[in-house]
Amino acid sequence: MKKIIVIGCPESGKSTVSRALHNKTGIPLYHLDMMYWNADKTTVEKSVFLERLSAVLEKYEWIIDGNYGSTMELRMAACDTVIFLDYPLDICLDGIRERRGKPRSDMPWIETEEDAEFIEFIKSYNEQQKPKVLELLKKYSCKNIIIFKSREQADEFLISKL
Repeated sequence: MKKIIVIGCPESGKSTVSRALHNKTGIPLYHLDMMYWNADKTTVEKSVFLERLSAVLEKYEWIIDGNYGSTMELRMAACDTVIFLDYPLDICLDGIRERRGKPRSDMPWIETEEDAEFIEFIKSYNEQQKPKVLELLKKYSCKNIIIFKSREQADEFLISKL
C-alpha cells in the first residue's frame, strides 16, 4: 500500500481513517477538501483543484481522503488501494453532530451551523452516489479494495493489519 484513496459517504470518518493510516504508515496524507475549499467557504477554480490533485498523484506515495466524484476515477486509476467506508446512514448523520464546532485538519473552517443541503446530500448518498462508486470498484477490481461496513471493522484493520 503506497497510493491509497479513502472514500465513502460524507461524515463517515474518511479523515479519521486517513489520519490513522498516515500515523501508522508515515505515508503523506492529502485532504481533497483542503485542495478545493478556501477558508471563506468559497471554492478554488476547477483548474487549480486539478493542478493540486495532479501534483499529489505524481508523488511516489500518498493517502488521499475524499470523494469528489468528478475526480474519483482519476484517483482510482492511480491508486493501488481503495478503502471504502460503506457505513449506514445514521453513522454519517451522527458524524455531523460530533464534528460541529470542532477544528478539523481536513477542512479550512470550523463548521458551526447545520447545512440543510449537505444533510440532504448525505441522506441521498446511498441512492445517488454509492451506485457510481460500486461501478468504479467493479471496473477497478484489480486494485486492493477494502470495504468496511462499520467503524469497528476499520478500527480492527488499523490495529491488527498494519
